[in-house]
Amino acid sequence: MLVVSTFVPEQQELIERLENRFPAVTFSFYQNIDLVPSKEWASAEVLITYGEDLAPYHIHEASALQWIMVTSAGMELMPLKELHERNILVTNAKGIHKIPMAEYTLSMMLHTARSTKKLIENEAMGKWDRNTPISELHGKTIAILGAGAIGGEIARLASAFSMRTLGVNSSGRAVPFIDEMFTLNELDVVLPQADFVASVLPSTTETRRFLQDRHFYMMKNSAVFLNLGRGDLVDENVLIHALESGEIAHAVLDVFEVEPLPQDHHFWKMENVTVTPHLSSRTKGYQPRALEIFEHNLYVFLHGGSDYQNIIDVKRGY
Repeated sequence: MLVVSTFVPEQQELIERLENRFPAVTFSFYQNIDLVPSKEWASAEVLITYGEDLAPYHIHEASALQWIMVTSAGMELMPLKELHERNILVTNAKGIHKIPMAEYTLSMMLHTARSTKKLIENEAMGKWDRNTPISELHGKTIAILGAGAIGGEIARLASAFSMRTLGVNSSGRAVPFIDEMFTLNELDVVLPQADFVASVLPSTTETRRFLQDRHFYMMKNSAVFLNLGRGDLVDENVLIHALESGEIAHAVLDVFEVEPLPQDHHFWKMENVTVTPHLSSRTKGYQPRALEIFEHNLYVFLHGGSDYQNIIDVKRGY
């Protein structure tokens, strides 16, 4: 059996682990899907991908393809219609992001509370300014939009700072470590209470442009908005207006409508914006965790089982 992968492990021992554990499987790794020879692509039964490189014509040409393992959580760039028509199994790496993304969230809340951006600027200029405003996380409230595994881990870490945690998801179902849960229809109750609003919402038809002008108007003028979910959650002009008009104090942005973020984009120049290049989940632990899910699912696939982890409903996109 042939597995083609455009997810190339940085550590050679990860490749060796796959080959040793599954000696009957041939693994072919490519940096780009267009580098896969057409004959090999036509005979591949399994594809491992980050989920950003597949076009509809790839699915039509992969006549033997039965299963795609997406080593990220996002599905918005996948050719879902074609996958549904072919009845191709799709699984993803949901759940592996909770540790790095939660640590990112706490680090960025501390970054804004401790005025780290200003302190670094002062250091570069040799400026000694003990009047730089410094605040604490202690006793503050964080609202987590799209609360699930990642939100629960954010809340667990936030509890160490004695923070109050509010969670928002589609159903309002309880999430471990989150103090109070709400549905997406209850933002008007949640947002005015929050000192930090962190979104880990995926990109779906329901969440695209979900946050509107009125939502930022509801937030505290001192609130910090963090988006580490998907860039299409809010129109960037809406967010720029909220920041320039003082409706919120700061935005920490790891995801954008267009990536890489263009060099001339307004966000780069704004003092009350912190830009990071879509890396909140990318640590050295990312690839090993993703391959653990793949290995489990490959064992199931080879033995005709049904106990797959993280099956995606391609009709819904998640």
